[in-house]
Amino acid sequence: MADGFLLSRVLLKFQHSEDDLLQELSAIARTPDGNLWVGSDEYLTLERLTPVGNGIYGAHKTFHLKDFVELFDQDSEVDIEGLDYSDGYLWVVGSHSLKRNNAKGKKTEKDIKRLSKIERDRNRYLLARLPVLHGELVPTCTHNDSVLTAACLEKVEGHNLLMDALAEDKHLGPILSAGIPSKDNGFDIEGLAVQGNQIFLGLRGPVLRGWAIIIEIEVENTAPGKLSLKDLGDGCLYRKHFLDLNGLGIRELCLHQGDLLVLAGPTMQLDGAMQLFRFENVLDHSNDTLWNQESGCLKVVFDLPTVPGADRAEGLTLFPCLGYENGLMVVYDSPDPARRPDESSIFADVFRLPAD
Repeated sequence: MADGFLLSRVLLKFQHSEDDLLQELSAIARTPDGNLWVGSDEYLTLERLTPVGNGIYGAHKTFHLKDFVELFDQDSEVDIEGLDYSDGYLWVVGSHSLKRNNAKGKKTEKDIKRLSKIERDRNRYLLARLPVLHGELVPTCTHNDSVLTAACLEKVEGHNLLMDALAEDKHLGPILSAGIPSKDNGFDIEGLAVQGNQIFLGLRGPVLRGWAIIIEIEVENTAPGKLSLKDLGDGCLYRKHFLDLNGLGIRELCLHQGDLLVLAGPTMQLDGAMQLFRFENVLDHSNDTLWNQESGCLKVVFDLPTVPGADRAEGLTLFPCLGYENGLMVVYDSPDPARRPDESSIFADVFRLPAD
């Protein structure tokens, strides 16, 4: 499979030096007004960029999540891993993962001790929707004669209703109960795609015997500012879709013409293949499913170019470009220095999606 056809590069310009943000871009979404919204692993904010001409996005503005939904605390990271727009809402999801401390490379004894420590940041258990009005995030507004309100999936006992529902799952429950961190093939949400109240969550891990997992849920309003999981039938609160992605985990999701574009990459923290797949007719399933590449419903679209030690593709959004409606923008974690023309700017790639 050939690399994707690179249509263009778009320059994202931030207000000032944002090294931590630009080194760890993890999610991007384009709203119908033409603005781009980005999130980072380490931040409690969303960043808006506006087109300013000549393939450049700027006029950077920061929005704090705590101003719209209730977080567990004001300090720990959300670990934003997915953004999507649907029906007047910008949706955001945290990784829902545990993390293992990293070795710092200074003192061996301390590094060995650090590698034994596993931490839980409660803010990572965030799935939220935020109304968008005239390029601004707002607590509430009217859209197409409907009242939109900011809300998040209801919190329970240091996590949320999704984690409660998955605790007894025969595939994911053992992983969760074992307390396996994300980069050790533990539970780790890194993909988000939304159609109305139908939500798809792509897991970077666990990958089970080579099978990646998408969790499908629907949400509904309960109390002000709170969402609950909708019963999908017979008391089931979620569906699972198992995909053969050549042993890779899911890094991001993006809906396109009723199909799901799936960005796949290594589950562990290492260099490796990055591939884009198309999972067809994803909105039509009413049960758990399993798809190999011989099914005809799961296809490799293209390989993404790889750079050793850098350019780990993390975020996707549809982006019309140079007369092509089917452009796909990609942003990268650990970007190659060539993407950074200065301390406050970074280049995103736009690839052409091939015609069916």
